Amino acid sequence: MSDAVCLKHVEKGDYAYEEAIKTLRTNIQFCGSNLKTVMFTSSMPDEGKSEVVMALAVSLASIGKKVLLVDADIRKSVLITRHGVRGRINGLSQYLSGQKTMEEILYHTNIEGMDIVFAGPYSPNPAELLEENSFKELIRATREDYDYLLIDTPPMAGLIDGAIVAGLCDGAVIVIESGAISRRLVQRVKAQLEKSGCRILG
Repeated sequence: MSDAVCLKHVEKGDYAYEEAIKTLRTNIQFCGSNLKTVMFTSSMPDEGKSEVVMALAVSLASIGKKVLLVDADIRKSVLITRHGVRGRINGLSQYLSGQKTMEEILYHTNIEGMDIVFAGPYSPNPAELLEENSFKELIRATREDYDYLLIDTPPMAGLIDGAIVAGLCDGAVIVIESGAISRRLVQRVKAQLEKSGCRILG
């Protein structure tokens, strides 16, 4: 395990938003003890997917769950900049390309019970990296150590990355920006997830 990192958690101060995250947390818990690995995706960039998955990870940790957040958005990760992480950080792309070990990319955070794997440097071939056996091994190995693995994946309209990750997950959540995304586009993402055999949680 690498040194701990300090996450600057963005508080929205929005009661309705906080209640929505608590409802999401409760609904995921009610899906059963076999549901451990959940991916989060969207149709397009900037729909709030990364914000939601981070808020859920913090919320689950706050009730005593052990949570690992994996940033699998190797194309365009926002977690490091959005949460003010400082220093040289190893990440998923380096592990998948054989440059770093699993222990070197796992970080404790300042949020008790929550660990994180950052995306790492941009890679020109993220889909190929995610198909590597090492990604399956990461999921298999960490699944034993955590109550929940939450995986932040790239938007799925036009990209295959999320569908690759979906095949390794127990369930998927599609984050949709209200009033901004067409029903047809969301249906296309939903169909992609269904083809992978991943259970759509909502």
